[in-house]
Amino acid sequence: MHTRKIALSTVVVVAMGALLSAKLQTNESSAIGMADAANAFLATLTPEQKSQATFEFDDEERLNWHFIPRERNGLPLKALEGESLAAALKFIASGLSETGYDQTLNIMSLEELLYLLEGGDRAERRERRDPTKYYLSVFGEPGPTGTWGWRVEGHHISLNYTIVDGKVASSTPEFFGANPGSVAAGPGRQIRVLGPEEDIARQILKLCTPEQQEVAWIEKEAPDDLRGGGVAQPETTDPVGLPLSEMSSDQKNLMRELVGEYLKNMPADVVQERRSRIIDAGTQNIYFAWWGSSELNERHYYRVQGPTFLIEYNNTQDSANHVHSMWRNLAGDFNVPIGE
Repeated sequence: MHTRKIALSTVVVVAMGALLSAKLQTNESSAIGMADAANAFLATLTPEQKSQATFEFDDEERLNWHFIPRERNGLPLKALEGESLAAALKFIASGLSETGYDQTLNIMSLEELLYLLEGGDRAERRERRDPTKYYLSVFGEPGPTGTWGWRVEGHHISLNYTIVDGKVASSTPEFFGANPGSVAAGPGRQIRVLGPEEDIARQILKLCTPEQQEVAWIEKEAPDDLRGGGVAQPETTDPVGLPLSEMSSDQKNLMRELVGEYLKNMPADVVQERRSRIIDAGTQNIYFAWWGSSELNERHYYRVQGPTFLIEYNNTQDSANHVHSMWRNLAGDFNVPIGE
């Protein structure tokens, strides 16, 4: 059994959860909502905080993304309270669907669980594991025209947006991770924040005929992590594995469901744009590839690649209980064409 909801254990994370009910889809461009939310957030900050949160659009920091627990630029949630914290959370929500916002909060809250579980000095653990240690950065001036961008990032989250003339020009790289990937929550109950992304992919592999497995199952050893994590542009190697055109109807349905699990984290207009590009490029040109074990709780990695996008999923660390996943744009992340 899997679910995306987990108990949130700090005052700030509880406040995050309270905003879920207020996050509604509208017919307007999500970029307009992002600009409004960004400006509302910036208006609550002190001059010092605003200086910490803002950068020129062409600042090299815009491409400096990563998902590891490291020192970051930007303004952390832990520096905020009251009106500014509420505005920050609404800003984050503006870039996500309800499902994606829910997933983001759950991943943040896992930091509190790691704080409780890990050994060592308490102060050092708190510095490293803190569900409010997520940073907001705004690049350029938010508005209905012109070019600007923003990012929310911390351990196991990196969401990057570029907006041009009131439309989302780029929403990648998009990274979500989970540690622990699976949490015991009572007799017969486990909580897995990124569980569907793993389970659906494994079903596709399990449905493979021996001949299909020869094509889809690349190696019985899984790589230690994703390719290109923290790198400004995605890997652009040719796809490998089993193409959708050679799958059974059940496998094709599962592939649509799997891609949908990743798509549904974004606002409706971003999802529509991604879907349109996938369809225009030909869904028959999407490939599925698997590395590692086919069994739950054993090291594995998979890749879904089409002409326009790349999904990578890795669960190899901590006895295969530590998930990394990302969506990349093969035309170029950050609205920067590959090669520029």
